[in-house]
Amino acid sequence: MRRNYAASARWTGAGVVLAALFGWEAAVRLAATPRYLLPGPAAIARYLTAHLPELVLAGGVTLAEAMLGLLLGTLVGLGLAIVLNFWIKLEQGVMSLAILIKSTPVIAIAPILTIWLGFGPAPKIVVTGMLTFFPVLINALTGFRAADRAALDLMRTLNASAWEIFVHVRWPGAYPYLFAALKVVVPLAMIGAVVAEWMGASSGLGRAMWLAYTNLNMPALFAAVFVLTLLSLGLYQIVLWLERRRLFWTRETD
Repeated sequence: MRRNYAASARWTGAGVVLAALFGWEAAVRLAATPRYLLPGPAAIARYLTAHLPELVLAGGVTLAEAMLGLLLGTLVGLGLAIVLNFWIKLEQGVMSLAILIKSTPVIAIAPILTIWLGFGPAPKIVVTGMLTFFPVLINALTGFRAADRAALDLMRTLNASAWEIFVHVRWPGAYPYLFAALKVVVPLAMIGAVVAEWMGASSGLGRAMWLAYTNLNMPALFAAVFVLTLLSLGLYQIVLWLERRRLFWTRETD
């Protein structure tokens, strides 16, 4: 029953997308909209087909930068959450600094990082890490503190150390919160890498978008956005798959 419902929902979603594309194409043709303002899906598809190898290569560069930045942000956020779990007195200072970094506009910090670190992948990785660490920090810390009270009481009656309680109770209990954070930060990682590439890069989807924008080549711009969207959706689906594999109870709700 649930599988039939899921299959029906997928087909319905695909139908909605196709209807939107056909409506878009019809509206552009009927209004005779210039391609430099808004190209139709057919023009975008033609450009995508003709320049697919270039877009795939650019997408690979952006994907690599996004994944390295995501790894950096996840490790920093998770590490800080573990530290705050054991040393609560540090929370006010660490969270104030984290909020300060989170509140700094990427569009302002990216050019500075490009000057400091050059036009290579380093500034893109740092920018992506800055965008992704905060959700991981908040969700991980919330998950650690939402541990089952009965399990905590049991571990304390067994004279378990703080580290043993963390490993056997708090860490496993935080898995749903960590996967929720990953669902948020995976698209942010791709956006962060692209924004950083806009500020200065020799390759990547961000540079492809910037060149298309400066030349008013809207089919190229939309094609790059399409590749970026596909990559983000693919990464999101991988996170969902890992969540289902790790959290056995999520299978029961499919």
